Amino acid sequence: MRPEKPKRIEINPAQQGLAGLGSVLDGLNLGPLPAAPVGLKPTVSQKPRRVGRVVLRRETAHRGGNAVIVIHDFPPDISSGQLDLLAKRLRQALGTGGTVKERTIEIQGDQPAKVRTFLEKEGFHVAGV
Repeated sequence: MRPEKPKRIEINPAQQGLAGLGSVLDGLNLGPLPAAPVGLKPTVSQKPRRVGRVVLRRETAHRGGNAVIVIHDFPPDISSGQLDLLAKRLRQALGTGGTVKERTIEIQGDQPAKVRTFLEKEGFHVAGV
């Protein structure tokens, strides 16, 4: 035995979309609407707040001659989860590898200028290298 075909819903061609609601809203009186505010200016992006001071250093020891940029001396109020997230965003922005060890971030490659620019945009005061 075959299942029954679903019944078709007949559409009234005279009714288009929400046209049937016109009579419902006829008796609605909202009264006078307030005037638009005058003189509002769009908000201007403010300087990023200073998160704290970090220090950059370049290391090549015990790395087969390859340079690594080490970011250390993070403020104590930055949690390890925030450090992991910052390292991830830094690696993505630079297109390079890196890791978080204890409270330092190690970024592969000799690109201290790019690291400095990224950290300053994040609100850190950068010292070193």
